[in-house]
Amino acid sequence: MVKRGNDAVHWYMTEVGARVVAKTGIPSDRHHLGKLMLHSLQDDPDFILQIDGATGESETFGSALDRSIRCAVSLTNMGLKKGDVMVLMGPNHIDYCIPHTAGLFLGIMVASVDATLCVSELEQLFETNRPKIIFGQSTKLAHINEALSLSKVDAKIVTFDNDSDSTLAQLLGDADEASVKNFQPTDFDPSSTIAFLTSTSGTTGIPKTAMITHENLAISLPYIWKTMSDFPSPVKIAFVVSPAQWITTGFNYIIAPVFKFTRLQTSAPVTPDHFGDLVDKYRPGYILCNPVLMKTLAEQAKCDFTCFKLMTLGGSFVPQELVDKMKKLTQSENVFVMYGMSELSGTAFFNDCTVPSGSCGKPAGSFDCKLVDPETNEEVTEPHVPGELWFKGPAVFKGYHNNPEVTRETFSDDGWFRCGDIFYRDESWNVYFVERYKSLLKYNNHQVSPLEVEMIIMKHPGVSQVAVTGIPDRESGDLVVACVVPKPGCNPTAQEIKDLVKENLTETKHLRGGVIFIKSLPITSASKINRQKLKELALTMPRE
Repeated sequence: MVKRGNDAVHWYMTEVGARVVAKTGIPSDRHHLGKLMLHSLQDDPDFILQIDGATGESETFGSALDRSIRCAVSLTNMGLKKGDVMVLMGPNHIDYCIPHTAGLFLGIMVASVDATLCVSELEQLFETNRPKIIFGQSTKLAHINEALSLSKVDAKIVTFDNDSDSTLAQLLGDADEASVKNFQPTDFDPSSTIAFLTSTSGTTGIPKTAMITHENLAISLPYIWKTMSDFPSPVKIAFVVSPAQWITTGFNYIIAPVFKFTRLQTSAPVTPDHFGDLVDKYRPGYILCNPVLMKTLAEQAKCDFTCFKLMTLGGSFVPQELVDKMKKLTQSENVFVMYGMSELSGTAFFNDCTVPSGSCGKPAGSFDCKLVDPETNEEVTEPHVPGELWFKGPAVFKGYHNNPEVTRETFSDDGWFRCGDIFYRDESWNVYFVERYKSLLKYNNHQVSPLEVEMIIMKHPGVSQVAVTGIPDRESGDLVVACVVPKPGCNPTAQEIKDLVKENLTETKHLRGGVIFIKSLPITSASKINRQKLKELALTMPRE
């Protein structure tokens, strides 16, 4: 019999929620992330919550609980309250989750931010989010202060390290013992209280901040783990390789104490050598990773991947070749593709061993969804016909923070969220990703999927990576261009690449814009292809 997922994770979450409600008498507390985490941390104080693989430091549930409560007490004494914004900036050290957890206790909106952002980027972010307090590293103080001044935002700055006048250690020390002993999380409605403010390009490519509630996350997060059947502790150790500002890292901060597993993270860059050392030392059982990084790790990390009992790949398009390779390296069939968005509070689909290769899975139970023709807004009812996927349900985010105009554009008049991506389905409602709607090119009124062309070019034995874009043409619309990274020691020619496309795809998708050979593809801080810079390269570099 083919192994398939069951509802074990939902049975477990129901039990944890019931225990919290039994304590508080408030039915909606089953979706209050702060109270779920508080209960779980209290439940087993000696269990190891987190390990920083770069330093070897570790921390128990009990220690993290005490420090998070002290942080929450001090934040309250400073006047912070439900609905205020907290910005977090830094690497994945063991201090990062302390204000993160404290914020969820109090109903403060937590905005995890890329610590490498420049002053102008921070200025724009601060203008939108209007934080009351910022936690960061002392090396970033000058940039933070300049951005606050330019954005005219008044915020308290606290550093994780001790090289400043206001530090996390001081903040924890300021909490009075009576308040710590008697601490209770703030009561609020989880369906309307924002947990995360997450930076996202959404469906337009313009940076903005998605508002995700406690209820959104409490309902959505369990679906990531639906292939597992043993709770608590579906795995002993989960390896978090995403940067601290990624929403997937925030997922692990929430779920590790609730599911009772140890979170392995690192405050150092995740290089192949460092990754390999940590895998062989700690033998983690689960990882959620973007495909760009995993491809590099699979090729360069010298370690035994068979410790991974569950591997989830997502964040950008996942080639089937990578899935097959990871199944071989892990010696497990439990390597799954996850399609998710910040706006969907996590994963959109459920994927297990019954799902056909190449499919993202079936729609998760946290949504209603439908396929819609993006030009006519008519529902697509037939299988194998592409359309934009629209979502409605309790896991859909609440809109973009301080941006009502873009929020209105993102939702239909009757409340459906337009995800901006094109899919098709088969007869069994297995869903297949086609292309991001805004990435589609048009040649003589024919749509061209860059992803489809990229998949053909990747079949060339001398190609390591490829990204397809378009250059504008007055008469035809977009001329298709391929930006190719050759494999070391290989010298594919432009004509070989053009001929490969010509032999496999209809003439509207041929490489009329030419081929560009480059050393590496432009990548965003989220390890995705930077499509804007790719277009600039196509316009400025010599094309063959």
